[in-house]
Amino acid sequence: MHLLRGKATFAMLAASAGIGAVGIGIGASASSAATPRAGTPTISASAFTNSFTAMTALKPLAAAGKGKIAAILPDTTTSTRYVEFDQPDLEKAMSMAGLSSSDIIVQNGQGSDSTFLSDAKADITNGATVLLIDPEDSGVGLTVSAYAAAHGVKVINYDRLVVGASAPANPYVSFNNVNVGKLIGQGFVSCVKAWHVSSPKVIVMRGDPTDNNALLFFQGYNSVLAPLFKSGAYKDVANPAGTWTPTTAANEFQTAFTANPGVNSAVIPNDENAAPIITYLKSHGVKPNTFPITGQDATLTGLDNILAGYQCGTVYKPIYKEAQAAVALALYLRAGKPAPKSLLNGTVTNPINHKTVPSVLETPTWVTTANMKSTIIKDNFVPASQLCSGQYASACKKFGIG
Repeated sequence: MHLLRGKATFAMLAASAGIGAVGIGIGASASSAATPRAGTPTISASAFTNSFTAMTALKPLAAAGKGKIAAILPDTTTSTRYVEFDQPDLEKAMSMAGLSSSDIIVQNGQGSDSTFLSDAKADITNGATVLLIDPEDSGVGLTVSAYAAAHGVKVINYDRLVVGASAPANPYVSFNNVNVGKLIGQGFVSCVKAWHVSSPKVIVMRGDPTDNNALLFFQGYNSVLAPLFKSGAYKDVANPAGTWTPTTAANEFQTAFTANPGVNSAVIPNDENAAPIITYLKSHGVKPNTFPITGQDATLTGLDNILAGYQCGTVYKPIYKEAQAAVALALYLRAGKPAPKSLLNGTVTNPINHKTVPSVLETPTWVTTANMKSTIIKDNFVPASQLCSGQYASACKKFGIG
């Protein structure tokens, strides 16, 4: 029911994809929303909640700026998150900040580079002065960035970084994706122990080989797993090429599973790739709480699989925070004002040209049955009434969720 993908380039040294923190707190405390400073509101990266009320303090920025803000999302097939969360959250954030409907554009490239580029060109023709771009691959991202720069339009990398030798250091809004991977790795290790899996024989899967986010996720969980493989505590039995297409992921897993009898666990980087794999394991008689599998995105399917004991956990990324942060940054750019360091709370390094990219990095959370109620349900990311319906009602009752 929701989640995240992107493309860039996997054939890079993981060490070059570093993420670094900078201090937060110019003109606002880490817990403040927005306050006027010399006539310009200041906001913190930690200010955003699912009420979107922090955005109302940015109305002076909206009034001071000119032009439209356009967001172009990647597709509707690799994840429903873009339809269910990103689009409405971006639109709500812009509206709450005081933009008129005529100054708000949110589109979807439908998985097509040509559509993505034509949308960007049309948006600029129609008066966009800031673009939020989340292209499926960095090639079209570079083209859009260059076209925008030539037309005096500002660009924000939304959710995934556009990389390449010529990639400008346009600001980036996402989550700390290396930490996302570490949460997956740590969650997997905890699950192996909790499910009493002795001598783990692990299939280590990846996202799309051309996706920079997939590189960062892998960097994160490999940092947890590599020492265990090296010591012999765990055995790394297969490393499929990687994909964000669930059917392809299922085929990759089945090939590795068939070739390695005795496999008893898998690290999988998102819920949607995990889902058909879990279905496959069920068809082979695998019982709940016996074959650890990981995920990401807190999709409804992923959460259901966690409740049923077929998935260890999932990385929850509150998209409403990401969307508001991106819109807040866009409002500063649109008004020609420098964004405060309390908003730009981190940096990332382009792994190709090694430029430092100013960033807003929101915090992900590993979610299991133990904290599902205090995270997913509390934020109404997935309502309890939806999660706990039908066959999952008893599990919700067991774990105190519904």
